Amino acid sequence: MKNKSTSFWLFLAPTLMALLLVVFIPALVGLFYSFTNWDGLSFTNFVGWNNYLSLMSDKDFISAFWFTVKFVVVTVILLNVIGLGLALLVTQKFKGNNFLKTVFFMPNLIGGLILGFIWQFIFTEVFPALANNLGLNFLNGWLTNQATGFWGLVIVTVWQMGGYIMIIYIAYLQNIPDEIIEAAKIDGASAWQRFVNITFPMIAPAFTVCMFLTLSNGFKIYDQNLSLTNGGPYKSTQMLALNIVNTAYTENDFARAEAKAIIFFIIVASIALIQVYYNKKKEVDL
Repeated sequence: MKNKSTSFWLFLAPTLMALLLVVFIPALVGLFYSFTNWDGLSFTNFVGWNNYLSLMSDKDFISAFWFTVKFVVVTVILLNVIGLGLALLVTQKFKGNNFLKTVFFMPNLIGGLILGFIWQFIFTEVFPALANNLGLNFLNGWLTNQATGFWGLVIVTVWQMGGYIMIIYIAYLQNIPDEIIEAAKIDGASAWQRFVNITFPMIAPAFTVCMFLTLSNGFKIYDQNLSLTNGGPYKSTQMLALNIVNTAYTENDFARAEAKAIIFFIIVASIALIQVYYNKKKEVDL
């Protein structure tokens, strides 16, 4: 650190200043307000741990937490399986693979709110039309109950992020030397044996990155939840981020919303760091 030049610190200064003003100072201010009865404009007294203790009896918060956990588990598995599957497909040498890369990645370029409203139209207009014309009754009312609303959110998230995760896996797959694969083929290794013993160990760092991205994205998803179901019906599809925003701006309870946000941050940071640590150890073992 002592050997760093002045130009190095001048180069970093704008980024460090932005982090300080946008992340660290607001986080500390939010932590302070979480111990008060702040209403968004002012506070009259400190309430200690009351805002945090009240979360234990907040049924909406607990329900949103478990709904989010279930959503994260499902989307992390699906995104990594589908993303890796698409990457293995488009890295094969065939005509049109570059076109497929573009097609699979394009949904990631659509904003979350717009994406949610597009799929809301599909679920509320296109699905019922197909149900009526083809007799597929299971396509009716996809956003009217928790079970199908959950899978609607999963479909939208996987459709949007699948191509992005694919690109990360492609970058690592293309770094595997062809000589190793050819040698395995000559030795009689099947496609599955080559994948398990060569391909997967060599793309383990990509798995760590994708796990981190899908975990963090799954927990903090907000815009798709807002535009697709808005937490309905009766808050049954409300996720943590939406629950925190509603606590602040609908219930006008900013202090308790800050307490929820702090707990939310601790949970997501802990899970993400544990996942990275564990996967890094697995990389060494592989």
